[in-house]
Amino acid sequence: MSNEQDTTSLGEFTFQCGESIEDLEIAYETYGEFNGSNAVLVCHALTGSQHVARRPGADEGTAGQARAWWADVVGPGKAIDTTEYYVVCANVPGSCYGSSGPASEGPEGEPYGTDFPPVTVGDWTRAQRRLLDDLGVGRLLAVVGGSVGGMNALDWAVRYPDDVHRIAAVATAPRLDAQCLALDTIAQRAITSDPNWNGGHYYGEDQPKPDHGLEQARRIGHVMYLSKASMEQKFGRRAAGRGQSRDSPDPAGAFFPYRDVESYLDYNAENFVERFDANSYLYLTRAMDDYDMSAGYESDATALGAFEGELLTLSFTGDWHFTTEQAEALAESAREVGVECAHHVVESDHGHDAFLVEPGKVGPPLADFLDDGVDGKSVTDTVESDDEGDVHAPVHTSLFS
Repeated sequence: MSNEQDTTSLGEFTFQCGESIEDLEIAYETYGEFNGSNAVLVCHALTGSQHVARRPGADEGTAGQARAWWADVVGPGKAIDTTEYYVVCANVPGSCYGSSGPASEGPEGEPYGTDFPPVTVGDWTRAQRRLLDDLGVGRLLAVVGGSVGGMNALDWAVRYPDDVHRIAAVATAPRLDAQCLALDTIAQRAITSDPNWNGGHYYGEDQPKPDHGLEQARRIGHVMYLSKASMEQKFGRRAAGRGQSRDSPDPAGAFFPYRDVESYLDYNAENFVERFDANSYLYLTRAMDDYDMSAGYESDATALGAFEGELLTLSFTGDWHFTTEQAEALAESAREVGVECAHHVVESDHGHDAFLVEPGKVGPPLADFLDDGVDGKSVTDTVESDDEGDVHAPVHTSLFS
């Protein structure tokens, strides 16, 4: 089976909310050749796409995670080696990179807007299962995901425990904590309070878009993804370069310096609205907010009770969005019901973004886990400490140097 980038129809699909659409389309990419037992599903993060690895010409005219967002981890000779594994990545329902979502054409010939059914992480998993059926893939060797993609991976262990041998949950947790829920709420309110949001129906050709609200939501997101240490190192209190100034309706604001950190947030926010849909941001953050691995079960442990495969949790010391403590609690829940599990901790100041920006630290444990499970040479349950007692993860040689 050769590499593909395509959109396929899954036919009628009933979401967990009970609402249905007649034709759910899923955009996906595959890499490598399928041999019957080497399929790896990669689940993208919040604003990511199906474009997980480089493909000639496919990155032109795109930005951010619309580009090959994990190209240093997935590809020929990389940690998830597409010469060895058959890799599938699908854009989740509700997103805006080709799969059905609020911006898609509805049955009346107009974009759905907020008439599109609410989506859940469980809906993503169920849609992926149907896509894999269409591709002729039964049991997966592994499901790998980071951030909310890690929640998606965990949902596979709960929803389809017999369909996957190994789960790698990277920079994630079984649920969001109250602080992250609160910040998501502020981001969502920024969008829905933008007058141009218009109840989610803003797709007319000459109709203004809720760019201001989406920009604000993205600024909040970027602060969540960085750590205090990385922000101090990257920006400090430095003023931006000459000629740069904030676009502010407050004349008094011109008296004060326009700082590097402001410039960074503004730049990324302005670029983001060029590639992402405000309604999709609402839909996907709400799916992440709603996810609770233990829903319908007594605990996280009982939720994993039917999973007989292996689990890797991979966390980062500077990540306050999904902490090392949350990852260890997940690992303990897995061990409680006899799931073979390793928790690998990476020393990093990059915050939640570390799983995207430090492939040299993410790749080795992933590669070894896919090859040998929890017995892989750089997969470890043990977190080392230095002479002063500070806890840190082992340092690995980069696979990409």
